Amino acid sequence: MSMIKVGIVTISDRGSRGEREDLSGKEIERLIRTLPAEVVAYEIIPDEREEIERVLREFSDERGIDLVLTTGGTGVAPRDVTPEATRAVIEKELPGMAEAMRAESLKKTPHAMISRAVAGIRGQTLIVNLPGSPKAVRENLSVILPALEHTISKIKGDESECGR
Repeated sequence: MSMIKVGIVTISDRGSRGEREDLSGKEIERLIRTLPAEVVAYEIIPDEREEIERVLREFSDERGIDLVLTTGGTGVAPRDVTPEATRAVIEKELPGMAEAMRAESLKKTPHAMISRAVAGIRGQTLIVNLPGSPKAVRENLSVILPALEHTISKIKGDESECGR
């Protein structure tokens, strides 16, 4: 497979105002280096559903990004709307990815059960929500990293057998 084009979207009111350094987005950038991937887009936006939907659509429809990783807004706080925005733009949900992340995180913290992260497909783009802390990004992204290249290949129409 050729180089995977990655977009990172950090969803944080304080981050979007420049009041907080985006350590989670940087952690995503560091971790995806294990893939044949390059970050081609990186935005920090506020916890606003319409803005999140707009960026997800732009990254997939206009920029043709293969993998969009969001960080932040997946919990139960009043302004956490990332899963709702993601569900509004995806065409197919991939519940196994979110379930795998939560299952692994539950081994480390009971708070994992309140994650509402979503993963799904829009066109030929895989969109995955990650939590908002660097530690949680590391724990969650490491669970799905081994499946990302294959998943993106299949989304793009690879018809080879899945069994190895």
